[in-house]
Amino acid sequence: MTKKMVPVAAVLTAGLGLACDPTAQAVRSPAAVQATKAPTAICTGNDNGVDFRLGPGNDYPVPGRANRGQHLNFRGRQGNCVMGDLWGGPTGVWIHMAFLDY
Repeated sequence: MTKKMVPVAAVLTAGLGLACDPTAQAVRSPAAVQATKAPTAICTGNDNGVDFRLGPGNDYPVPGRANRGQHLNFRGRQGNCVMGDLWGGPTGVWIHMAFLDY
């Protein structure tokens, strides 16, 4: 399933008070863009060695770490944690929003 890329600001800023770069866009091949159906927001890691977890809180296991520049397809949010799929890595992981740029 391919996804349509939309500015992250349109998805995340409502009610969160976050500064977003509305010009940030993911690069996709023309074929992938034509076949897209569901919108996806892209977040980017802003620090090295950031734990990603299996749930939205410190009580959940840490299966690995993400580094600055790692991209995450936004899938949801609970409290201060963002859930998504790491590009080239695990899916359905949770990262505290302080460690992500939107």
